Amino acid sequence: MSMSNPLQYNVLVGQSGGPTAVINSSLYGIITASHKNKRSISHVYGMIHGIEGFLEGHYMNLTDELDETDLELLKNTPAAYLGSCRYKLSENLSDKIYPILFQKFNELNIRYFLYIGGNDSMDTVSKLSLYSEKINSNIRIIGIPKTIDNDLVNTDHTPGFGSAAKYISSTVREIALDSSVYHNKSVTIVELMGRHAGWITAASVLARKYAKDNPVLVYLPEVPFDMEKFANDIKTEFTKKNNLVVCVSEGIRDVNGTFICEYGNDVKTDNFGHKMLTGCGKILENFVRDQFGIKVRSVEINISQRCSGIITSLTDINEAAMAGYYGIETALKGMSGQMIALNRLSSTPYKVECKPVDVTQVCNKEKPFPSEWITCDGTNIRKEFLEYIIPLIQGEPEIKMENGLPLYCYRK
Repeated sequence: MSMSNPLQYNVLVGQSGGPTAVINSSLYGIITASHKNKRSISHVYGMIHGIEGFLEGHYMNLTDELDETDLELLKNTPAAYLGSCRYKLSENLSDKIYPILFQKFNELNIRYFLYIGGNDSMDTVSKLSLYSEKINSNIRIIGIPKTIDNDLVNTDHTPGFGSAAKYISSTVREIALDSSVYHNKSVTIVELMGRHAGWITAASVLARKYAKDNPVLVYLPEVPFDMEKFANDIKTEFTKKNNLVVCVSEGIRDVNGTFICEYGNDVKTDNFGHKMLTGCGKILENFVRDQFGIKVRSVEINISQRCSGIITSLTDINEAAMAGYYGIETALKGMSGQMIALNRLSSTPYKVECKPVDVTQVCNKEKPFPSEWITCDGTNIRKEFLEYIIPLIQGEPEIKMENGLPLYCYRK
């Protein structure tokens, strides 16, 4: 490693949690900002598979391995270029893992560490920041928000949500067209991501071309789900049209807090103790078939909703890159223990700015979908949400193609 300039230090960046369509845009922003601050920053290193991989000695030199062409491809490449992990650090700051990590930081001459991720990743940023403060380390630790769930607090929205919303609404619009080709009665149930917050499922209403269009019913985790009421809702909608599209969050639960997906199988948990939810669409499919004796199908829009690179929001891509860029600027100012939030200045015209917020005020908290944006019967979304979300899905990036397929940046 070249140490010709004693004032130069290195950047370390990692990606964590579920991938998104724009998580690499934030990585692009971090690398770009680092290159523009060559007097202070020598190299940018990337953790391979986050904290977990780094502890095993896996990292790469992004400065040397990515040229300008690679960087432009990276900006529009979905999923986590560096690989991801779901690794939970100990609550005990005296745990042996902390000095091991900081020793590895020092070996690479790391002064700035940026972690791109969601709620659990911000928990990691918080713990590392607290430990850094405890040992009087000069390493600056910054969190860059990422999650399609849009459930981080103290930020107007999160990079990744806009593209997921655009993909969901586009896909549901196509499903609605498909479901309407036959005259016979039918129900199509679309299961979408969202463990505790219904932001993604709410975005499905963008698929409508006119009032009363499909999806006719939308169910979020924020409203207790009742099977009998669900049957009555279906019955009522059948008086208006024959082909119904219903969108549900994977995390819908009954009044007792039991997930609907638990009605049919055992639900496992991940490393953070979160239930790994899937299958409520199939349960509702069987229920409707038993109740009405009609054609029913369920569609689980799985990983495509979080990392489709073809249907993305240019606004989302640019904001993700902006957050990464601002993360470096914040670290260079000497700040640590911060998450880079997006602050909406206006909706018409749409304008946002980046600002640092205390990461301890973000981690281990969730932002639910606002109750005032849900209709009183719990089956629809009010127009105020449209005013909020429409700016986030605007613009289409220019995707480079090769032999009719998108060209992405792959880790060597």
